[in-house]
Amino acid sequence: MCTMISLKTSVTGSGKGSAGWFTLSQAIVGYDHSTHAQVEHALLLDFVNPSLGPSARVAVELDLASSKALVEQIQAAIAEAERAGVAE
Repeated sequence: MCTMISLKTSVTGSGKGSAGWFTLSQAIVGYDHSTHAQVEHALLLDFVNPSLGPSARVAVELDLASSKALVEQIQAAIAEAERAGVAE
């Protein structure tokens, strides 16, 4: 069953694709059938800059357990940066 879950947010950052580094302007987070990962459904992360065309994209597919672990580590890294006083 397709979930059709797709959420978009603006981001500021950079991504590295096959042609090198490019500016990112959006992140799209979804949960649906994977394209390449060997799981039925996956967390789908797309970091893109639509103004640069379809090649300005970094795509990631993670199983649910990996997704949860990644979220925990992102939150831990942010908390540590804030405690150290280096978070912007």
